[in-house]
Amino acid sequence: MRSPLPRVSRRGKVTIAVVGAALFLLIFLDQLVDLWADWLWFGEVKYTNVFGELLRTKIWLFVLFGLAVAVFIGGNLYLAFRLRPLLRASSPEQQALERYRMLLSPRIGLWIGGVSAVVGLFAGISGQGHWQQWMLFRNGGDFHIADPQFNADVGFYVFDYPFWRYLLDVGFTATALAVLGALAVHYVYGGVRLQGVGDRMSVGARAHLTALVAFFVLLKAVAYFLDRRALLLEFNSGTDLWGAGYTDINAVLPAKEILTYISIVVAVAILIFSNTGMRNLVWAGASLALLGIAAVAVGGIYPAIVQQFTVKPNLQDKEAPYISHTIQFTRQAYGIKDVERTPYSAQTEIPPASLATDKTIVPTIRLLDPAVVNETFAQYQQIRSFYDFNQKLDVDRYTIDGKLQDFVVGVREIDYTKLTDQQTNWLNRHTNFTHGYGFVAAPANSICDGAPFFVSGLISTGGQPSENPNASKCVASSETIKVSQPRIYYGELAAAGDYVVVGKAAPDAPDKEFDRPAGGGEQQFTYAGQGGVPVASLMRRVLYGLHFREANFLLSDVFNDKSKVIYVRNPRERVEKVAPFLTLDGDPYPAVVGGRVTWILDGYTTSATYPYSQRVDLRAATSDTTSGAGTILQAKQNINYIRNSVKATVDAYDGTVTLYEFESDPILDAWNKAFGGNLIKQRSEIPAELAAHFRYPEDLFKVQRDLLSRFHVSDPRQFNSGQDFWEVPADPAQSGAAAGKQPPYYLLTQFPGQQTQRFQLTAALTPTKRQNLSALLTGVLGTDGKLKLELLELPREGRIPGPGQAQQNMANDVDARSRITLLGGQGQAQVVYGNLLSLPYGGGLLYVQPVYLKSANVANPFPLMRLVLVSYGTQVGFDTTLQGAIKQLVDKGAQNPPTTGEQQPGGEQQPPSGEQALSADMAAAIAKIDAALGKLRTSQQAGDFATYGQALAELQTAMAEFKAAQARASGATSSPTPSPSPTG
Repeated sequence: MRSPLPRVSRRGKVTIAVVGAALFLLIFLDQLVDLWADWLWFGEVKYTNVFGELLRTKIWLFVLFGLAVAVFIGGNLYLAFRLRPLLRASSPEQQALERYRMLLSPRIGLWIGGVSAVVGLFAGISGQGHWQQWMLFRNGGDFHIADPQFNADVGFYVFDYPFWRYLLDVGFTATALAVLGALAVHYVYGGVRLQGVGDRMSVGARAHLTALVAFFVLLKAVAYFLDRRALLLEFNSGTDLWGAGYTDINAVLPAKEILTYISIVVAVAILIFSNTGMRNLVWAGASLALLGIAAVAVGGIYPAIVQQFTVKPNLQDKEAPYISHTIQFTRQAYGIKDVERTPYSAQTEIPPASLATDKTIVPTIRLLDPAVVNETFAQYQQIRSFYDFNQKLDVDRYTIDGKLQDFVVGVREIDYTKLTDQQTNWLNRHTNFTHGYGFVAAPANSICDGAPFFVSGLISTGGQPSENPNASKCVASSETIKVSQPRIYYGELAAAGDYVVVGKAAPDAPDKEFDRPAGGGEQQFTYAGQGGVPVASLMRRVLYGLHFREANFLLSDVFNDKSKVIYVRNPRERVEKVAPFLTLDGDPYPAVVGGRVTWILDGYTTSATYPYSQRVDLRAATSDTTSGAGTILQAKQNINYIRNSVKATVDAYDGTVTLYEFESDPILDAWNKAFGGNLIKQRSEIPAELAAHFRYPEDLFKVQRDLLSRFHVSDPRQFNSGQDFWEVPADPAQSGAAAGKQPPYYLLTQFPGQQTQRFQLTAALTPTKRQNLSALLTGVLGTDGKLKLELLELPREGRIPGPGQAQQNMANDVDARSRITLLGGQGQAQVVYGNLLSLPYGGGLLYVQPVYLKSANVANPFPLMRLVLVSYGTQVGFDTTLQGAIKQLVDKGAQNPPTTGEQQPGGEQQPPSGEQALSADMAAAIAKIDAALGKLRTSQQAGDFATYGQALAELQTAMAEFKAAQARASGATSSPTPSPSPTG
């Protein structure tokens, strides 16, 4: 029989092949080029096993799922074609379908193959996207922790359950598509009819379709069986917690078991009723209806009745065991099980005299806010306009002359967005301005004319005038933290597409990279590190020309036999490519290790299927007022398990990526096994100098802090009432819409009960909907180098003000407010509040907050610290120095001894009834202060400097009168008078 397809000549076949190959290249060229560039990059960082294993796994999953689904769909379509009736009843319906049969029949194999291939393609794409679930399923082990309901190891939920659930989803989808496809083929070929006499469905079509429906119902039985385990992962709306509750275990769980057996019976009934004896689809349909009714009645109505009439009236008693499970497993999953809790009976409201001479916490109080002084760093240490620092600097500690000292640190990087138009041509951007220079550090507790005092990262200008003439006053004569290789080729300011071309043809060839200023000129440099991919050959240049879409890779004469291209220069991006299974902390930080600048990153292993653990949104839990400003916002990701399992490092000069195991974790063990067993270095291989710069990771701490605000409560009944819950206070350094959660802060300090100073991460917690302080949470590396959480708990009905109250006390102090108003110059300068530090001392709490001023009338304003606010109990002090502010605070405490007035909630003391809060003299003085402030504002706006000077004098006189009136009032009554708030 002659083929209906026209014959194609040999030349035509060649033409078709060439055109097909060209179309293939046009469609997939970008992917092939990127794949090749990635292969070369992984070879540069010596992690080709990661690239190879990922590629093999994705290809294998693509082929497996694509082929399995395609064969299943194609087999059912072909079976439907083979089961077509040879004789079809004559009817208008069949006559209308004849044209479709004539179209399909000559090429039925091609049609079936095409449809199957398309469905298989989508199935393969879906399958390769679940490579993480497959690799964990294949390599996962046990947690050696059993769930409280089924006594199954937690490893089943973390490693096995997600992949089984995905397989079920693929089975449901493939079966549903097969039913639809087979029904369509049977209809076209007359196996299923809508018109005519006799049976509407042929014997073959009935057997085929009912078998597929029965298979779907059997899959539903498997899903019901798996849903039993899934109950431990679901949300319990009755307790607002995750994990099975009373109704789930006593009503839903039996319902799932019953529905499992009903589904099996229904599947068998469908086959029997449809294909034996009566061959009646009515009974098969009735079986399906029975399953639906049972699902609604047994799986929906019955649990709702139990919840309404059994659980709700006795919620505390019925849910108590299940709340206890959630508390226990949440603490395990988030590493908050062994929090060291210490009571701190903070009742002291008067600063002790010893505070003025303290040598434990006061000398190391950090005055530099790393989220504020980045612009000051840039202004004083920028050297050239294209240098810049990250928007948020970092805090680290170094041992200098045998003494531990904390520093605010940053690296001087090139910001390509600040290059001038002339500097942004391809040659300058990619071959001249290739790297930053210098690790810049300033002691966290030192201030020089309001600015940091820089002790590292200094660049001599060779007698040439600096861009900032005041910078030389605040620079040490020699480097305190010595760096042997200060060049920064890999840094946080490097964007995703930034690349540089380095290398010179011969050792005696001139250097062409800008290195740093030197006297009146510039010093040049040539990269000699291990980083970068060689691009000497024409093929490599063509490859990277296509990869970066840049013709200069072929046209420029800068390339030679030693040329390399350096790309993926952001430390976080490098670690993400090497370890795509890790969730990285949003704030990498630099440290000097072995004389080289090294980026340190915290890597987390996470899961969302830990039984009975509270689920959180990682982005929401880690967001506060500093998130996204110099740090990376976490992606929206639901998790209920997290471990700081990896410490990763990236060398800032040659880009070397190293992964160290930091915390033992079964998930990390599974990933290490999946990639050959040598991907992660053992903890014992961490150099001691590097380990000395490890710190408690910030994002992990934020997650744990949010959870501990509720899960510090152990008693399930007390937990259910929610009366002892805490919350993270609003950031007192912000106001209005910007006032998000207060960020935690790094401190070098000594808390009560500690024998030495420690570098720690600290956060305050307040009662829900109240502002007095409940606890201070501290994250620190213990003596064994492992993460440790400590909770300093204050009495429940304590009178110690929280951060918000302390900020209000300081802002409402008439003297402090007037001073800040004067410093602000009635709008001529922006007042910027630094981080508010909470420090327990002497049975009370000391609050310290630096105040910065930022000029509002200059082109590139930068903040300078002009005031330090301190608060202890109800007393407030301020001065240009910390020592002066504390002395004033102690002096005020000595002049105002404790009173016996009734203490109100929130720590604010009210005067006894019947006594006047303000004397007439004090009220008159306040009026004069308001008038003077108004006069200051008016004269400044009018530019009348003579009147402005008079107003300043009047303000000082009015403030003196208020102090005198206040002293007279304090001598007449034991009740303290509140600080006035002038309207100005």
